[in-house]
Amino acid sequence: MRRWRTRRRRSQMDVALAANLSTRHLSCIETGRATPSRNMIERLCDELDVPLRERNALYLAAGYAPVHGERPLADLGAARAAVTAVLAGHEPSPALAVNARWELLAANRAATFFLADLPPALCDPPMNVLRATLHPDGLSRRIRNLTQWRAHVRRRVGRQLARTAAEGLADLLSEIESYPAPEDHIEKDPTTDLVVPLLLSTDHGDLSLLYTTTVFGSPRDVTLDEIAIETFFPADTRTADLLRSMTG
Repeated sequence: MRRWRTRRRRSQMDVALAANLSTRHLSCIETGRATPSRNMIERLCDELDVPLRERNALYLAAGYAPVHGERPLADLGAARAAVTAVLAGHEPSPALAVNARWELLAANRAATFFLADLPPALCDPPMNVLRATLHPDGLSRRIRNLTQWRAHVRRRVGRQLARTAAEGLADLLSEIESYPAPEDHIEKDPTTDLVVPLLLSTDHGDLSLLYTTTVFGSPRDVTLDEIAIETFFPADTRTADLLRSMTG
């Protein structure tokens, strides 16, 4: 609990007041001199925005059974149907669903089109989307603004690691940072100052893509808590026309 409070840059007094307990009681919980109730763990986790996977670890540390289940995406019923609907409805633009470690859970036909020519070593399940994208043998060969895009991805993963402490994410970030520095790529997109785009070279022409990230609100399942849907949009009319022609 102290680790999460420190990660959130919160003082004991601040958290204690927000969770309606004394600073002394919180100190005793953090040092193991007091065992919190289930309700107290839930209140503190809500206040510190602790991910569900880590909440289960805190329940176990206090001697309780984990509260949040973890089912595969295929067993998530209506939530799985929602993911499928978003992916299919986003055609002809690419969209994919990943977990907290950026492992591919599902993708629409347009996204599969871009991943089709990757070497087998980068496609072994579970495919890691960031590795497949930024590895020198991966999609990075087609990214025209690789220097700009890789810097953006590194910052994003760093923020995600600070917020979630997801297992394996630190190793993934270190791996990305170890890839050779990009060469012979343009530094930035000259056409837009709205967002950092993904500039992708294809056999059909160059694409300029924006992206959004969608997560589930109020998840109670660990898998659902860690799912993110990455949806890409054309940044110009030429890209929109190319996407329609490329996906048939």
